Amino acid sequence: MNTFEDLNLPKQLYNAVAELGFEKPTPIQEEAYSVILSGKDMVGIAQTGTGKTLAYLIPILRDLKYSEQLNPRILILVPTRELVLQLVANIESLTKYMNVRPLGVYGGTNINTQKKAVAQGCDVLVATPGRLYDLAVTGVLQLKGIKKLVIDEVDIMLDLGFRPQITNIFDLLKERRQNIMLSATMTEEVDVLIDDFFTIPTKIAIAVSGTPLNNIEQSSYQVKNFHTKINLLRHLLADKEEFSKVLVFISSKRYADKLYEAFEEDYGSETCIIHSNKSQNYRIRSIKQFDEGLNRILIATDVMARGLDLDKISHVINFDTPSFPENYMHRIGRTGRAEQQGKTILFFTEKEAEYKANIERLMSHKIPVIDFPEEVLRSSELLAEERPVVGDVKNHNRNTTEVVRGPAFHEKKLENTKTNQGGSYLRKAKKYKKSQTRGDKIQNMRSKKK
Repeated sequence: MNTFEDLNLPKQLYNAVAELGFEKPTPIQEEAYSVILSGKDMVGIAQTGTGKTLAYLIPILRDLKYSEQLNPRILILVPTRELVLQLVANIESLTKYMNVRPLGVYGGTNINTQKKAVAQGCDVLVATPGRLYDLAVTGVLQLKGIKKLVIDEVDIMLDLGFRPQITNIFDLLKERRQNIMLSATMTEEVDVLIDDFFTIPTKIAIAVSGTPLNNIEQSSYQVKNFHTKINLLRHLLADKEEFSKVLVFISSKRYADKLYEAFEEDYGSETCIIHSNKSQNYRIRSIKQFDEGLNRILIATDVMARGLDLDKISHVINFDTPSFPENYMHRIGRTGRAEQQGKTILFFTEKEAEYKANIERLMSHKIPVIDFPEEVLRSSELLAEERPVVGDVKNHNRNTTEVVRGPAFHEKKLENTKTNQGGSYLRKAKKYKKSQTRGDKIQNMRSKKK
């Protein structure tokens, strides 16, 4: 099987695929096609950037016939709102010449608006687990008509704590359906989910996580600290021709904001940012502007950029080294997509050197280290987390010599340990007298004046 023409696709679907510029299926698309068409449960393990989305969309849409029913027949679960929007856009492109109604639902927006959209009917429902369950328990969304369930990016979904919602959603579905799961990594949690809900699934593993993509050039710099990383990144990004479209990964929302603020003066109009604390409209606008080339630099946390298919990224820069080696693979998979050449650069400190070594063991590949540029300022300013831990400061003016008691020393007699509690009347008053309210105090003051 060499081209999409060999898949015997309906003319409407084939024309849409051709217009998108796809000529031949990737290995995961080729292997998943016949399995999904057979109706068997399937688990696909494939690295980021290998075409997992089309691997299940093309065979599902191939057999999706026109229907006027209101309830969805295909359910696709994804971890983030950005992925919902991207996936709906992909389905709309593939069904350009077909009569298919896709719909996306996700949290962070008015649920009543989505209830109305669901009530109007859809064929393919793309959803985040939390919002899907909220709509299902209200009764406005009926899931009994689901024929195929797809759980995409399942590993990150479980990392985000969606297992209870996923389990509850399985309980709302009919038992007779096809289950399709796709992931970049196979973890113990994923294994448990498969054992609990899948029926003898066919497993397909293509370019499993840990296999470096051959079309991505990797390099790294050893950097002193956070502020030196900022100086180095600013130096690299000055070459706008080479670094034409750059995705910068950073570990936390707080550090992402710090980096964005540091870049506002030099690259403010060229830079955008996404993380979970940003509003939905802000995140959508940032991704759109970056994808369309209006912004050259996108700063993102791992979860927010997971699975996003951003076009023609020239460089992925790992501003920090992820503690989980698999996250490095997900990050670099944002570039070099669809067999294009990509470049990725890793910044690591002395403390992060161990994480780098773990990544190299996973890939069985050494990431070359480039000499730090002499013209870049090495900052001595440290974040609170980077400062050395200082123990208790010793007070040299204090006499810490242990006092040794002589034989003449004795404890106080019992009667000398007592404290003055006042007379018996006072003790009773303290015990039983009710505290005055503000009104009592005012009344007593008036009585004294009279």
